[in-house]
Amino acid sequence: MALWKMPSEIKSYLRWKGDLMPDSFELEIIQEKQSELTVSDADSDVLFDAEKEELSLSEYADLKALALKSALDFLTLYQAIPDKNKSCLPVRETFYGRVPRTAFEMYEHTKNVNEYYFDEIGVSADNEGTILECRERGFAALEGKPDFLKNIIYLGSYDEKWSLRKVLRRFIWHDRIHAKAMYRMAVKTFGSDVVPNVFLFDI
Repeated sequence: MALWKMPSEIKSYLRWKGDLMPDSFELEIIQEKQSELTVSDADSDVLFDAEKEELSLSEYADLKALALKSALDFLTLYQAIPDKNKSCLPVRETFYGRVPRTAFEMYEHTKNVNEYYFDEIGVSADNEGTILECRERGFAALEGKPDFLKNIIYLGSYDEKWSLRKVLRRFIWHDRIHAKAMYRMAVKTFGSDVVPNVFLFDI
């Protein structure tokens, strides 16, 4: 097994979480999946084997806190951008449609997966209010289900398998992808001293 330098994205994520950072790590492939999705432009549809395991209450509380921190930090970044409809980025099309360019488009896209993600595990949610508010309501609805920690596996839209663990991972993953795009756009459009680097990205 090879020893690798810590990639900047992992360093950024660990700093953001407040974790200690090793100087190096061992790369290990734990699972592979063939996917027809263009994963450079969208989420991966994989359900990891580890995402099929039940959760303890303390583990759930930690993962939920991280998902809510991510939503709060995303909102903080968005609110700091002086003109939410201004962008220096060119129009770009992908298989999934036009890529969000402005802070408003990026924010709305990221916020509006809330209902979709929760619905995939049988939880009624919505996209109303801020990204933090609708995510908090989604978790409250989830916690009203007596068996939510059992991490039941659901077959959701497009025959994709989902679990609570996967939803918790996907919130973080999706937030970071679009927060990084928003921060990069804001730096190019308004300058590096205008918006805070809330997620501690290396760019």
